[in-house]
Amino acid sequence: MYDQPAVSVIDTKKNKLKRSIIADLYRSESRTIAQLASVLHTSVPSVTSLIDELTTTKWVWGIGTGTAHMGRKPSLFALKSDHYVTIVVDITVHDTKLLVFDLANQVVHRMDLTLQLGDSPSFVGALKAPLRQLARQLAASGLTVIGIGATMPGLVNPELGVNFTHPELNQPGQSLSSLFEALFAAPFFFINDTKATIFGESKFGLAQGKKHVLSINIDWGIGLGVMINGDILQGTAGFAGELGHIQIKPDGELCTCGKIGCLDTLTSASSLIRRARLGLAQGQPSMLADEGADKVDIELIIQKANAGDAFSIDLLRDAGAELGRGLAIAVHLFNPELIIVNGVLAKAATAITWPIEQALIDHCLPDYRNNLTINLSKLGEMAKLYGTHAYVLQSLLEHEHIP
Repeated sequence: MYDQPAVSVIDTKKNKLKRSIIADLYRSESRTIAQLASVLHTSVPSVTSLIDELTTTKWVWGIGTGTAHMGRKPSLFALKSDHYVTIVVDITVHDTKLLVFDLANQVVHRMDLTLQLGDSPSFVGALKAPLRQLARQLAASGLTVIGIGATMPGLVNPELGVNFTHPELNQPGQSLSSLFEALFAAPFFFINDTKATIFGESKFGLAQGKKHVLSINIDWGIGLGVMINGDILQGTAGFAGELGHIQIKPDGELCTCGKIGCLDTLTSASSLIRRARLGLAQGQPSMLADEGADKVDIELIIQKANAGDAFSIDLLRDAGAELGRGLAIAVHLFNPELIIVNGVLAKAATAITWPIEQALIDHCLPDYRNNLTINLSKLGEMAKLYGTHAYVLQSLLEHEHIP
């Protein structure tokens, strides 16, 4: 009657070591058994046995031999990337993307849908048909889904799996998580889009090797990702970083959140489009008028700014200046070494980063700026997608869902 607990303890230790092997191979791409034994602080025979088990279950495979100063070359092992996959669901106010990632961080399948967040209470129901199609395709390809991650804007609580900004996603019996878990028999994880972005930057982008980084996501709303001592700041309920809802203009416009003069009302893509159309209606000379006010979108504003249109340039400059004022508060709070600019307005390049930099000069103490750099993301939208994929894998390992 006392044998079972002992076996259970042994199995628990073995599974923990297996997860450690998977996590290390994900970070390092390949290792020898001796290297794994050193990293895991365990014996070579133990690692050899675990590698055999992971090979049998299609987690690991041999990829050749490593170098040796003398004697026989050691075998190299890596994660097997053609069996287990994650699904990333990127939900925005203008579309939805479904991506399938393998364990080598490659996109092996992608579906782009016109479904918009907040478009209707039937959002979850509208996903059923494309998800069933995706499930059939993955099954036909012999791929096994180990986890799903959904990234979206709003007040996302990752522990509860709830987006408080978009309650239509959380209807009893027809929630987003229950739909995915039923179709793919895998755990489901929520993450805010801005936190997914800085997570991606920390693993694959400009924040690699950094400790104190801010990632400003300038999109249809303004989000701030904060990395402190190498860790992503979540806050008590996962809400940290809602920079777009700090008040910048007390006598300003009504924000969608119900408050007055939020940064979002001055700097988001939707606010720029609104001000551009208002200016055209008031007779403002601009190359935008050639397209018609109803055709104005953020891409067109950026395009005309790059073509030298003074009105478009002024719109971006004013937005950048206000963003810089908001970021100055964050710089004084967190003292970062790097600010990464991402989101749809990052396409404006120096037209948006230059006024941000000037505003930081105006509003930050000099000593805060001495070791601070501002860069455009090199990953673009892929930072968010890579970050969600990596977040799913990290969550799976932490919650002991695999192997």
